[in-house]
Amino acid sequence: MGTTKKELFTGEQNRLAGLAKALAHPARVAILQYLAVSNKCVCGDIVDELPLSQSTVSQHLKELKKVGLIHGDIEGTSICYCINPKVIEEARLILGKFFTKINCC
Repeated sequence: MGTTKKELFTGEQNRLAGLAKALAHPARVAILQYLAVSNKCVCGDIVDELPLSQSTVSQHLKELKKVGLIHGDIEGTSICYCINPKVIEEARLILGKFFTKINCC
């Protein structure tokens, strides 16, 4: 596999790209929307809300967790997921700043 050359870009550029990648799948957007509406930590309910297998949902949760948009807390034998409000706000600021700087035609 080739190198990504991430070190050639700023930290903010890499962070924006990571957040954008995590948000680039409709299942991940649906997970975030569900967690936002639930306004609480959710354990097994996420799988029931999406037309995807448990293993596929787990992979999407892993990607969201990797960039910090959600966090998981172990409760007994399951992991309960919540939105990470600090990272959601960071994403809002980074994306807003990015789109504000774009000036076309």
